[in-house]
Amino acid sequence: MAAVPAVAVNGVKVGSASPAYLESKAVKDTKSLISDLCRQFYNLGWVSGTGGSITIKVHDDSIPKPHQLIVMSPSGVQKERMVPEDMYVLSPEGSFLWEPSPKPFPHKPPKCSDCGPLFLKAYDMCNAGAVIHSHGIESCLVTMLNPLSKEFRITHMEMIKGIKGHGYYDELVVPIIENTAYEFELTESLAKAIEAYPKTTAVLVRNHGIYIWGDSWISAKTQAECYHYLFDAAIKLHQLGLECSTPDHGPIRNFKGVLGCGGHISTSVKAGADSNHEIEPLRRCIVLDIEGTTTPISFVTEVLFPYARGNVGKHLSATYDTAETQDDIKLLRSQVQDDLKQGVVGAVPIPSDDAGKEDVIAALVANVEAMIRADRKITALKQLQGHIWQTGYENDELEGVVFEDVPEALEKWHALGTKVYIYSSGSRLAQRLIFGNTNYGDLRKYLSGFFDTTVGNKREAQSYVEISESLGVDKPSEILFLTDVYQEAVAAKAAGLEVIISIRPGNAPLPDNHGFKTIKSFLEI
Repeated sequence: MAAVPAVAVNGVKVGSASPAYLESKAVKDTKSLISDLCRQFYNLGWVSGTGGSITIKVHDDSIPKPHQLIVMSPSGVQKERMVPEDMYVLSPEGSFLWEPSPKPFPHKPPKCSDCGPLFLKAYDMCNAGAVIHSHGIESCLVTMLNPLSKEFRITHMEMIKGIKGHGYYDELVVPIIENTAYEFELTESLAKAIEAYPKTTAVLVRNHGIYIWGDSWISAKTQAECYHYLFDAAIKLHQLGLECSTPDHGPIRNFKGVLGCGGHISTSVKAGADSNHEIEPLRRCIVLDIEGTTTPISFVTEVLFPYARGNVGKHLSATYDTAETQDDIKLLRSQVQDDLKQGVVGAVPIPSDDAGKEDVIAALVANVEAMIRADRKITALKQLQGHIWQTGYENDELEGVVFEDVPEALEKWHALGTKVYIYSSGSRLAQRLIFGNTNYGDLRKYLSGFFDTTVGNKREAQSYVEISESLGVDKPSEILFLTDVYQEAVAAKAAGLEVIISIRPGNAPLPDNHGFKTIKSFLEI
Protein backbone atom coordinates (compact mmCIF):
# COMPACT_ATOMS: atom_id res chain seq x y z
CA MET A 1 0.00 0.00 0.00
CA ALA A 2 1.37 3.40 -0.92
CA ALA A 3 2.15 5.92 1.81
CA VAL A 4 -0.66 8.39 2.56
CA PRO A 5 -0.29 11.81 4.20
CA ALA A 6 -1.35 11.80 7.87
CA VAL A 7 -4.80 13.33 8.46
CA ALA A 8 -7.47 12.80 11.11
CA VAL A 9 -10.87 11.16 10.63
CA ASN A 10 -13.25 11.06 13.62
CA GLY A 11 -10.28 11.42 15.92
CA VAL A 12 -8.35 8.50 14.33
CA LYS A 13 -5.16 9.34 12.42
CA VAL A 14 -4.60 8.15 8.86
CA GLY A 15 -0.97 7.19 8.25
CA SER A 16 1.23 4.94 6.14
CA ALA A 17 3.13 1.61 6.32
CA SER A 18 4.63 -1.14 4.23
CA PRO A 19 2.09 -3.75 2.99
CA ALA A 20 4.34 -6.74 3.72
CA TYR A 21 2.95 -7.61 7.14
CA LEU A 22 -0.61 -6.63 6.21
CA GLU A 23 -0.99 -9.76 4.05
CA SER A 24 0.30 -12.10 6.77
CA LYS A 25 -1.72 -15.00 8.15
CA ALA A 26 -1.91 -13.34 11.57
CA VAL A 27 -3.62 -10.24 10.15
CA LYS A 28 -5.98 -12.27 7.95
CA ASP A 29 -6.91 -14.57 10.84
CA THR A 30 -7.71 -11.57 13.04
CA LYS A 31 -9.96 -10.08 10.35
CA SER A 32 -11.80 -13.40 10.01
CA LEU A 33 -12.11 -13.68 13.79
CA ILE A 34 -13.80 -10.28 14.05
CA SER A 35 -16.32 -11.11 11.35
CA ASP A 36 -17.10 -14.43 13.09
CA LEU A 37 -17.49 -12.78 16.49
CA CYS A 38 -19.73 -10.05 15.12
CA ARG A 39 -22.10 -12.70 13.78
CA GLN A 40 -22.23 -14.26 17.26
CA PHE A 41 -22.72 -10.87 18.91
CA TYR A 42 -25.50 -10.01 16.45
CA ASN A 43 -27.40 -13.13 17.50
CA LEU A 44 -26.96 -12.06 21.13
CA GLY A 45 -28.42 -8.63 20.37
CA TRP A 46 -25.17 -6.79 21.07
CA VAL A 47 -24.55 -5.32 17.59
CA SER A 48 -27.96 -5.08 15.93
CA GLY A 49 -29.03 -2.12 13.79
CA THR A 50 -25.38 -1.59 12.73
CA GLY A 51 -24.60 -0.54 16.32
CA GLY A 52 -21.75 -1.82 18.46
CA SER A 53 -18.26 -2.73 17.34
CA ILE A 54 -15.17 -4.78 18.12
CA THR A 55 -11.42 -4.41 17.76
CA ILE A 56 -8.63 -6.94 18.30
CA LYS A 57 -4.86 -6.59 18.28
CA VAL A 58 -2.96 -8.88 15.90
CA HIS A 59 -1.26 -11.30 18.26
CA ASP A 60 2.39 -11.95 17.47
CA ASP A 61 4.75 -13.38 20.11
CA SER A 62 7.65 -11.53 18.51
CA ILE A 63 5.99 -8.13 18.93
CA PRO A 64 5.23 -6.53 22.34
CA LYS A 65 1.52 -5.89 22.75
CA PRO A 66 1.80 -2.05 22.71
CA HIS A 67 3.40 -2.33 19.24
CA GLN A 68 1.02 -4.86 17.72
CA LEU A 69 -1.23 -3.89 14.81
CA ILE A 70 -4.93 -3.22 15.42
CA VAL A 71 -7.84 -4.65 13.41
CA MET A 72 -11.12 -2.75 13.77
CA SER A 73 -14.62 -3.32 12.41
CA PRO A 74 -16.26 -0.67 10.19
CA SER A 75 -19.11 1.63 11.21
CA GLY A 76 -22.67 1.75 9.92
CA VAL A 77 -22.71 -1.72 8.40
CA GLN A 78 -24.75 -4.88 8.93
CA LYS A 79 -22.46 -6.51 11.50
CA GLU A 80 -23.78 -10.04 10.85
CA ARG A 81 -22.93 -9.79 7.13
CA MET A 82 -19.38 -8.49 7.45
CA VAL A 83 -16.53 -10.37 5.78
CA PRO A 84 -12.79 -10.16 6.57
CA GLU A 85 -12.21 -7.78 3.66
CA ASP A 86 -14.47 -5.20 5.40
CA MET A 87 -12.04 -4.69 8.28
CA TYR A 88 -9.66 -1.81 8.87
CA VAL A 89 -6.05 -2.32 9.97
CA LEU A 90 -4.43 0.40 12.09
CA SER A 91 -0.98 1.06 13.45
CA PRO A 92 -0.51 0.99 17.25
CA GLU A 93 -0.78 4.81 17.18
CA GLY A 94 -4.10 4.69 15.31
CA SER A 95 -3.01 5.42 11.73
CA PHE A 96 -4.89 3.62 8.96
CA LEU A 97 -2.72 0.99 7.26
CA TRP A 98 -5.46 -0.85 5.38
CA GLU A 99 -8.91 0.30 4.27
CA PRO A 100 -11.67 -1.77 2.64
CA SER A 101 -12.76 -1.07 -0.94
CA PRO A 102 -16.16 0.60 -1.57
CA LYS A 103 -19.13 -1.66 -2.36
CA PRO A 104 -21.96 -0.94 -4.83
CA PHE A 105 -25.36 0.42 -3.83
CA PRO A 106 -27.11 0.04 -1.43
CA HIS A 107 -23.91 -0.17 0.67
CA LYS A 108 -22.57 3.07 2.13
CA PRO A 109 -18.97 4.17 1.56
CA PRO A 110 -16.67 2.40 4.04
CA LYS A 111 -15.93 4.16 7.31
CA CYS A 112 -13.92 2.98 10.31
CA SER A 113 -15.79 2.48 13.58
CA ASP A 114 -16.96 5.64 15.29
CA CYS A 115 -15.71 3.94 18.46
CA GLY A 116 -12.12 4.22 17.20
CA PRO A 117 -10.89 6.93 19.60
CA LEU A 118 -12.39 5.07 22.59
CA PHE A 119 -10.87 1.78 21.49
CA LEU A 120 -7.46 3.43 21.18
CA LYS A 121 -7.84 4.98 24.64
CA ALA A 122 -8.57 1.55 26.17
CA TYR A 123 -5.55 0.07 24.36
CA ASP A 124 -3.33 2.88 25.61
CA MET A 125 -4.51 3.08 29.22
CA CYS A 126 -5.26 -0.59 29.93
CA ASN A 127 -2.77 -2.45 27.72
CA ALA A 128 -5.75 -4.33 26.29
CA GLY A 129 -5.59 -6.98 23.60
CA ALA A 130 -9.20 -6.56 22.49
CA VAL A 131 -12.12 -4.19 23.12
CA ILE A 132 -15.83 -4.83 22.60
CA HIS A 133 -18.54 -2.17 22.36
CA SER A 134 -21.98 -3.66 22.93
CA HIS A 135 -25.45 -2.16 22.53
CA GLY A 136 -26.98 -5.12 24.39
CA ILE A 137 -30.31 -4.07 25.90
CA GLU A 138 -29.19 -5.27 29.35
CA SER A 139 -26.24 -2.87 29.37
CA CYS A 140 -28.57 -0.03 28.42
CA LEU A 141 -31.43 -0.74 30.84
CA VAL A 142 -29.20 -1.37 33.85
CA THR A 143 -28.00 2.24 33.71
CA MET A 144 -31.62 3.41 34.00
CA LEU A 145 -32.42 1.67 37.29
CA ASN A 146 -31.12 4.74 39.06
CA PRO A 147 -30.65 7.74 36.73
CA LEU A 148 -28.48 9.49 39.34
CA SER A 149 -26.10 6.62 40.05
CA LYS A 150 -22.55 6.90 38.73
CA GLU A 151 -21.87 3.19 39.25
CA PHE A 152 -23.38 -0.25 38.85
CA ARG A 153 -22.76 -2.58 41.80
CA ILE A 154 -23.46 -6.26 42.33
CA THR A 155 -22.11 -8.93 44.66
CA HIS A 156 -22.43 -12.61 45.58
CA MET A 157 -23.19 -13.87 42.06
CA GLU A 158 -21.29 -16.80 40.57
CA MET A 159 -20.67 -15.07 37.23
CA ILE A 160 -18.67 -12.32 38.97
CA LYS A 161 -15.84 -14.86 38.94
CA GLY A 162 -15.64 -14.38 35.17
CA ILE A 163 -14.59 -10.74 35.60
CA LYS A 164 -10.82 -10.23 35.87
CA GLY A 165 -9.63 -9.80 39.45
CA HIS A 166 -12.96 -10.74 41.07
CA GLY A 167 -14.29 -13.62 43.13
CA TYR A 168 -17.73 -14.68 44.30
CA TYR A 169 -17.58 -12.68 47.53
CA ASP A 170 -16.27 -9.50 45.89
CA GLU A 171 -18.38 -6.53 44.93
CA LEU A 172 -18.22 -5.74 41.23
CA VAL A 173 -18.26 -2.00 40.52
CA VAL A 174 -18.68 -0.67 36.98
CA PRO A 175 -18.50 3.11 36.41
CA ILE A 176 -21.29 4.79 34.43
CA ILE A 177 -20.62 7.78 32.17
CA GLU A 178 -23.23 9.99 30.50
CA ASN A 179 -24.05 9.57 26.82
CA THR A 180 -23.32 12.17 24.14
CA ALA A 181 -24.68 12.82 20.66
CA TYR A 182 -21.51 11.53 18.96
CA GLU A 183 -19.50 8.48 19.96
CA PHE A 184 -16.04 10.10 19.82
CA GLU A 185 -17.21 12.76 22.30
CA LEU A 186 -17.24 10.04 24.98
CA THR A 187 -13.45 9.62 24.82
CA GLU A 188 -12.58 12.04 27.62
CA SER A 189 -15.29 10.67 29.95
CA LEU A 190 -14.08 7.11 29.29
CA ALA A 191 -10.50 8.10 30.13
CA LYS A 192 -11.58 9.77 33.37
CA ALA A 193 -13.58 6.68 34.36
CA ILE A 194 -10.57 4.42 33.74
CA GLU A 195 -8.38 6.74 35.83
CA ALA A 196 -10.93 6.79 38.66
CA TYR A 197 -11.47 3.01 38.56
CA PRO A 198 -8.07 1.55 37.64
CA LYS A 199 -9.17 -2.05 38.26
CA THR A 200 -12.25 -1.90 36.03
CA THR A 201 -12.42 -3.77 32.73
CA ALA A 202 -15.60 -2.05 31.56
CA VAL A 203 -17.36 1.31 31.43
CA LEU A 204 -21.13 1.64 31.03
CA VAL A 205 -22.58 4.49 28.94
CA ARG A 206 -26.01 5.54 30.19
CA ASN A 207 -28.92 4.83 27.81
CA HIS A 208 -26.39 3.51 25.31
CA GLY A 209 -24.28 0.41 26.03
CA ILE A 210 -20.91 -0.69 27.36
CA TYR A 211 -17.19 -0.83 26.51
CA ILE A 212 -15.40 -3.98 27.69
CA TRP A 213 -11.73 -4.91 27.29
CA GLY A 214 -9.43 -7.78 28.12
CA ASP A 215 -5.87 -9.04 27.69
CA SER A 216 -7.01 -11.03 24.66
CA TRP A 217 -10.14 -11.50 22.57
CA ILE A 218 -11.01 -14.53 24.69
CA SER A 219 -10.75 -12.51 27.90
CA ALA A 220 -12.81 -9.66 26.46
CA LYS A 221 -15.49 -12.02 25.11
CA THR A 222 -15.69 -14.02 28.34
CA GLN A 223 -16.04 -10.90 30.43
CA ALA A 224 -18.60 -9.43 28.02
CA GLU A 225 -20.76 -12.52 28.43
CA CYS A 226 -20.45 -12.32 32.22
CA TYR A 227 -21.21 -8.59 32.33
CA HIS A 228 -24.36 -9.03 30.24
CA TYR A 229 -25.46 -11.95 32.42
CA LEU A 230 -24.97 -9.88 35.58
CA PHE A 231 -26.80 -6.88 34.13
CA ASP A 232 -29.71 -9.13 33.15
CA ALA A 233 -29.71 -10.66 36.64
CA ALA A 234 -29.73 -7.20 38.25
CA ILE A 235 -32.68 -6.09 36.11
CA LYS A 236 -34.67 -9.22 36.93
CA LEU A 237 -33.85 -8.93 40.63
CA HIS A 238 -35.06 -5.34 40.52
CA GLN A 239 -38.30 -6.42 38.84
CA LEU A 240 -38.79 -8.92 41.67
CA GLY A 241 -38.15 -6.21 44.25
CA LEU A 242 -34.83 -7.74 45.28
CA GLU A 243 -31.50 -6.01 45.87
CA CYS A 244 -28.52 -6.94 43.69
CA SER A 245 -25.78 -5.17 45.64
CA THR A 246 -26.18 -6.89 49.03
CA PRO A 247 -24.89 -10.38 49.83
CA ASP A 248 -28.28 -12.02 50.45
CA HIS A 249 -30.17 -10.19 47.66
CA GLY A 250 -33.03 -9.46 50.05
CA PRO A 251 -35.99 -7.14 49.42
CA ILE A 252 -35.21 -3.64 48.16
CA ARG A 253 -35.70 -1.20 51.00
CA ASN A 254 -37.15 1.99 49.57
CA PHE A 255 -36.82 5.00 51.84
CA LYS A 256 -38.41 8.12 50.38
CA GLY A 257 -38.47 6.52 46.94
CA VAL A 258 -34.74 5.79 46.73
CA LEU A 259 -33.98 2.84 44.44
CA GLY A 260 -32.45 -0.26 45.91
CA CYS A 261 -30.77 -2.31 43.15
CA GLY A 262 -28.19 -0.02 41.67
CA GLY A 263 -29.28 2.81 43.97
CA HIS A 264 -28.41 4.00 47.44
CA ILE A 265 -30.39 4.23 50.67
CA SER A 266 -29.86 7.75 51.87
CA THR A 267 -32.34 8.30 54.70
CA SER A 268 -33.71 6.47 57.73
CA VAL A 269 -36.56 6.99 60.15
CA LYS A 270 -35.66 7.49 63.79
CA ALA A 271 -37.05 4.80 66.04
CA GLY A 272 -40.29 5.74 67.74
CA ALA A 273 -41.03 8.64 65.39
CA ASP A 274 -44.63 9.40 64.44
CA SER A 275 -46.12 10.50 61.11
CA ASN A 276 -44.19 13.74 61.44
CA HIS A 277 -41.01 11.71 61.81
CA GLU A 278 -37.61 13.27 61.56
CA ILE A 279 -35.33 12.08 58.78
CA GLU A 280 -31.66 11.66 59.54
CA PRO A 281 -28.77 10.65 57.24
CA LEU A 282 -27.85 6.99 57.19
CA ARG A 283 -24.22 5.96 56.81
CA ARG A 284 -23.81 4.35 53.43
CA CYS A 285 -20.87 2.15 54.41
CA ILE A 286 -19.12 0.82 57.48
CA VAL A 287 -15.53 -0.43 57.25
CA LEU A 288 -14.32 -2.70 60.04
CA ASP A 289 -10.86 -3.62 61.25
CA ILE A 290 -10.56 -7.19 62.56
CA GLU A 291 -7.90 -7.60 65.25
CA GLY A 292 -9.06 -5.81 68.41
CA THR A 293 -12.27 -4.63 66.73
CA THR A 294 -14.36 -7.61 65.59
CA THR A 295 -12.03 -10.24 66.98
CA PRO A 296 -9.94 -10.56 70.17
CA ILE A 297 -6.27 -9.78 69.69
CA SER A 298 -5.54 -12.98 71.59
CA PHE A 299 -7.13 -15.06 68.82
CA VAL A 300 -4.66 -13.64 66.34
CA THR A 301 -1.57 -13.70 68.55
CA GLU A 302 -2.25 -16.95 70.45
CA VAL A 303 -4.04 -19.03 67.80
CA LEU A 304 -3.54 -17.85 64.21
CA PHE A 305 0.08 -16.72 64.38
CA PRO A 306 1.34 -19.83 66.24
CA TYR A 307 -0.57 -22.07 63.82
CA ALA A 308 0.98 -20.38 60.81
CA ARG A 309 4.46 -20.36 62.37
CA GLY A 310 4.22 -24.02 63.31
CA ASN A 311 3.04 -25.13 59.89
CA VAL A 312 5.17 -23.06 57.48
CA GLY A 313 7.61 -25.83 56.65
CA LYS A 314 4.93 -28.52 56.47
CA HIS A 315 2.76 -26.39 54.17
CA LEU A 316 5.60 -25.40 51.84
CA SER A 317 6.84 -28.99 51.55
CA ALA A 318 3.38 -30.38 50.79
CA THR A 319 2.45 -27.72 48.23
CA TYR A 320 5.85 -26.65 46.90
CA ASP A 321 5.17 -27.40 43.24
CA THR A 322 1.69 -25.83 43.07
CA ALA A 323 1.19 -22.55 41.22
CA GLU A 324 -0.27 -20.99 44.36
CA THR A 325 2.77 -21.75 46.52
CA GLN A 326 5.20 -20.79 43.77
CA ASP A 327 3.46 -17.42 43.64
CA ASP A 328 3.81 -17.13 47.44
CA ILE A 329 7.51 -17.95 47.17
CA LYS A 330 8.00 -15.37 44.42
CA LEU A 331 6.47 -12.67 46.63
CA LEU A 332 8.60 -13.74 49.60
CA ARG A 333 11.79 -13.69 47.52
CA SER A 334 11.06 -10.14 46.42
CA GLN A 335 10.28 -9.03 49.98
CA VAL A 336 13.39 -10.66 51.45
CA GLN A 337 15.54 -9.10 48.76
CA ASP A 338 14.27 -5.66 49.81
CA ASP A 339 14.71 -6.56 53.50
CA LEU A 340 18.34 -7.54 52.95
CA LYS A 341 19.05 -4.26 51.18
CA GLN A 342 17.50 -2.34 54.08
CA GLY A 343 19.19 -4.44 56.78
CA VAL A 344 15.96 -5.75 58.31
CA VAL A 345 16.66 -7.89 61.36
CA GLY A 346 16.00 -11.60 60.78
CA ALA A 347 16.21 -11.48 56.99
CA VAL A 348 18.39 -14.23 55.51
CA PRO A 349 19.19 -14.89 51.82
CA ILE A 350 16.98 -17.38 49.99
CA PRO A 351 19.03 -19.62 47.68
CA SER A 352 18.03 -20.20 44.06
CA ASP A 353 15.93 -23.20 43.09
CA ASP A 354 19.13 -24.93 41.96
CA ALA A 355 20.13 -25.31 45.61
CA GLY A 356 17.30 -27.79 46.11
CA LYS A 357 13.82 -27.72 47.59
CA GLU A 358 14.94 -28.39 51.19
CA ASP A 359 17.43 -25.51 51.30
CA VAL A 360 14.94 -23.10 49.77
CA ILE A 361 12.22 -24.08 52.26
CA ALA A 362 14.60 -23.81 55.22
CA ALA A 363 15.49 -20.22 54.25
CA LEU A 364 11.84 -19.36 53.65
CA VAL A 365 10.85 -20.73 57.07
CA ALA A 366 13.56 -18.66 58.78
CA ASN A 367 12.39 -15.48 57.07
CA VAL A 368 8.69 -16.13 57.69
CA GLU A 369 9.26 -16.86 61.38
CA ALA A 370 11.16 -13.57 61.73
CA MET A 371 8.36 -11.70 59.95
CA ILE A 372 5.72 -13.24 62.23
CA ARG A 373 7.73 -12.41 65.38
CA ALA A 374 7.92 -8.79 64.23
CA ASP A 375 4.18 -8.81 63.36
CA ARG A 376 4.96 -7.28 59.98
CA LYS A 377 1.99 -6.08 57.91
CA ILE A 378 3.31 -7.06 54.50
CA THR A 379 1.50 -8.70 51.61
CA ALA A 380 4.08 -11.48 51.07
CA LEU A 381 3.63 -12.76 54.63
CA LYS A 382 -0.12 -12.25 54.79
CA GLN A 383 -0.74 -14.11 51.53
CA LEU A 384 1.22 -17.17 52.69
CA GLN A 385 -0.43 -17.10 56.12
CA GLY A 386 -3.85 -17.05 54.46
CA HIS A 387 -3.04 -20.20 52.52
CA ILE A 388 -1.73 -21.96 55.64
CA TRP A 389 -4.83 -20.98 57.62
CA GLN A 390 -7.06 -22.16 54.80
CA THR A 391 -5.73 -25.66 55.33
CA GLY A 392 -6.36 -25.31 59.06
CA TYR A 393 -9.99 -24.29 58.58
CA GLU A 394 -10.57 -27.03 56.00
CA ASN A 395 -9.21 -29.63 58.46
CA ASP A 396 -11.34 -28.22 61.33
CA GLU A 397 -8.16 -27.32 63.21
CA LEU A 398 -9.16 -23.64 63.32
CA GLU A 399 -12.37 -21.75 64.07
CA GLY A 400 -12.77 -18.00 63.64
CA VAL A 401 -13.66 -15.95 66.71
CA VAL A 402 -15.68 -12.71 66.90
CA PHE A 403 -17.01 -10.78 69.87
CA GLU A 404 -20.59 -11.66 70.85
CA ASP A 405 -22.02 -8.28 69.76
CA VAL A 406 -20.63 -8.58 66.22
CA PRO A 407 -23.19 -10.96 64.64
CA GLU A 408 -26.15 -8.97 65.96
CA ALA A 409 -24.68 -5.67 64.78
CA LEU A 410 -23.87 -7.06 61.33
CA GLU A 411 -27.42 -8.36 60.97
CA LYS A 412 -28.86 -5.01 62.08
CA TRP A 413 -26.73 -2.98 59.65
CA HIS A 414 -27.57 -5.40 56.88
CA ALA A 415 -31.30 -5.01 57.56
CA LEU A 416 -30.91 -1.22 57.36
CA GLY A 417 -29.22 -1.52 53.98
CA THR A 418 -25.86 -0.29 55.25
CA LYS A 419 -23.02 -2.03 53.44
CA VAL A 420 -20.24 -3.41 55.61
CA TYR A 421 -16.68 -4.03 54.46
CA ILE A 422 -13.54 -5.40 56.11
CA TYR A 423 -10.13 -3.70 55.96
CA SER A 424 -7.37 -5.70 57.58
CA SER A 425 -3.66 -6.27 57.22
CA GLY A 426 -4.50 -9.94 56.76
CA SER A 427 -5.07 -11.12 53.19
CA ARG A 428 -8.58 -11.08 51.75
CA LEU A 429 -8.50 -14.88 51.84
CA ALA A 430 -7.64 -14.83 55.55
CA GLN A 431 -10.48 -12.36 56.20
CA ARG A 432 -13.03 -14.52 54.38
CA LEU A 433 -11.83 -17.58 56.28
CA ILE A 434 -12.33 -15.91 59.68
CA PHE A 435 -15.84 -14.65 58.92
CA GLY A 436 -16.84 -17.78 57.02
CA ASN A 437 -15.92 -20.09 59.92
CA THR A 438 -16.77 -18.19 63.11
CA ASN A 439 -18.02 -19.41 66.46
CA TYR A 440 -21.36 -17.90 65.35
CA GLY A 441 -21.43 -19.52 61.92
CA ASP A 442 -20.82 -18.05 58.47
CA LEU A 443 -21.13 -14.24 58.68
CA ARG A 444 -19.99 -13.47 55.12
CA LYS A 445 -23.60 -12.96 54.00
CA TYR A 446 -23.53 -9.65 55.91
CA LEU A 447 -20.31 -8.42 54.29
CA SER A 448 -20.09 -6.67 50.92
CA GLY A 449 -16.33 -6.80 50.36
CA PHE A 450 -12.81 -7.13 51.72
CA PHE A 451 -9.77 -4.85 51.56
CA ASP A 452 -6.20 -5.75 52.49
CA THR A 453 -2.80 -4.08 52.30
CA THR A 454 -2.82 -4.19 48.50
CA VAL A 455 -4.73 -0.88 48.77
CA GLY A 456 -1.99 0.48 51.03
CA ASN A 457 -0.67 0.55 54.59
CA LYS A 458 -3.40 0.95 57.22
CA ARG A 459 -1.56 3.84 58.83
CA GLU A 460 -1.45 5.93 55.64
CA ALA A 461 -4.26 8.31 54.71
CA GLN A 462 -3.97 7.46 51.00
CA SER A 463 -5.14 3.91 51.73
CA TYR A 464 -8.46 5.25 52.98
CA VAL A 465 -8.71 7.56 49.98
CA GLU A 466 -8.37 4.47 47.78
CA ILE A 467 -11.12 2.70 49.74
CA SER A 468 -13.41 5.74 49.50
CA GLU A 469 -12.95 5.86 45.74
CA SER A 470 -13.54 2.11 45.45
CA LEU A 471 -16.78 2.34 47.42
CA GLY A 472 -17.99 5.20 45.25
CA VAL A 473 -19.41 7.40 48.00
CA ASP A 474 -20.08 11.04 47.25
CA LYS A 475 -18.09 12.08 50.33
CA PRO A 476 -15.60 10.10 52.46
CA SER A 477 -17.58 11.17 55.54
CA GLU A 478 -20.33 8.75 54.43
CA ILE A 479 -18.00 5.94 55.53
CA LEU A 480 -17.63 4.96 59.19
CA PHE A 481 -14.34 3.25 60.01
CA LEU A 482 -13.97 1.23 63.22
CA THR A 483 -10.52 0.32 64.51
CA ASP A 484 -8.66 -0.19 67.76
CA VAL A 485 -5.43 1.41 66.53
CA TYR A 486 -4.94 5.15 67.12
CA GLN A 487 -2.59 5.62 64.15
CA GLU A 488 -5.13 4.00 61.81
CA ALA A 489 -7.85 6.26 63.19
CA VAL A 490 -5.70 9.33 62.53
CA ALA A 491 -5.01 8.22 58.94
CA ALA A 492 -8.68 7.50 58.22
CA LYS A 493 -9.75 10.81 59.71
CA ALA A 494 -7.18 12.62 57.55
CA ALA A 495 -8.81 11.01 54.50
CA GLY A 496 -12.19 12.39 55.60
CA LEU A 497 -13.79 9.24 57.04
CA GLU A 498 -15.87 9.21 60.21
CA VAL A 499 -13.91 7.22 62.81
CA ILE A 500 -14.78 5.42 66.05
CA ILE A 501 -12.20 3.57 68.12
CA SER A 502 -13.10 0.15 69.49
CA ILE A 503 -12.24 -0.54 73.14
CA ARG A 504 -11.92 -4.29 73.66
CA PRO A 505 -10.24 -6.50 76.27
CA GLY A 506 -6.53 -6.82 75.52
CA ASN A 507 -6.32 -3.74 73.27
CA ALA A 508 -3.42 -1.32 73.64
CA PRO A 509 -4.12 1.86 75.65
CA LEU A 510 -4.94 5.04 73.74
CA PRO A 511 -3.04 8.31 74.10
CA ASP A 512 -4.49 10.88 76.45
CA ASN A 513 -6.77 13.41 74.76
CA HIS A 514 -6.89 11.32 71.57
CA GLY A 515 -10.03 13.13 70.45
CA PHE A 516 -11.94 10.15 69.03
CA LYS A 517 -15.31 8.72 70.01
CA THR A 518 -14.95 5.25 71.55
CA ILE A 519 -17.27 2.26 72.00
CA LYS A 520 -17.05 -1.04 73.85
CA SER A 521 -19.71 -2.78 71.74
CA PHE A 522 -20.95 -2.43 68.17
CA LEU A 523 -24.46 -2.27 69.58
CA GLU A 524 -23.65 1.25 70.85
CA ILE A 525 -23.61 2.47 67.22
